[in-house]
Amino acid sequence: MAPRKVELVDPGPLEFEASLKPANATAACFVDFPWDLKETYGKGNLVPVKVTWDKKVEYKGTLAKMGGECAMVLARKDVLAQLKKKAGDKVHVRVELDAAPREHELPEDAANAVKANVAAAAGWAALSPSCKREYVMWITEAKRPETRAKRVAQAVGMIAAKKKLKG
Repeated sequence: MAPRKVELVDPGPLEFEASLKPANATAACFVDFPWDLKETYGKGNLVPVKVTWDKKVEYKGTLAKMGGECAMVLARKDVLAQLKKKAGDKVHVRVELDAAPREHELPEDAANAVKANVAAAAGWAALSPSCKREYVMWITEAKRPETRAKRVAQAVGMIAAKKKLKG
């Protein structure tokens, strides 16, 4: 039996102030989301959201309970760099429900390479939106053409092997 799709409730934008906490063994940080997900959105975990940090840096992500008492809002290292913030710093957080479909398209060169490999094509189709986003960012952020070509080749092999990109 297929899992029942939960209809999300949109409470409108929610804003709060928080201190950034370090995420384990990464350059990322997080803040605790101060509302109960089930009461606020009608779903107890993995709520897709658009987050605006300090009224200037936007990020699409997911509110997730990661074993703690409350959900967390992730601040990836690229977001922290744009904010010029680190663990312990205060941030203003605006969270909005993101009901739009999450689609991440590979650039043409990478898409062609993935399509040419049957296992990679199947692997790409099975990846979650956040994993797809990480691969797209990793490839497109390469500064030199040689680096990009190397990343495309590595990505094809990793996707075919059903490996997530750790970044």
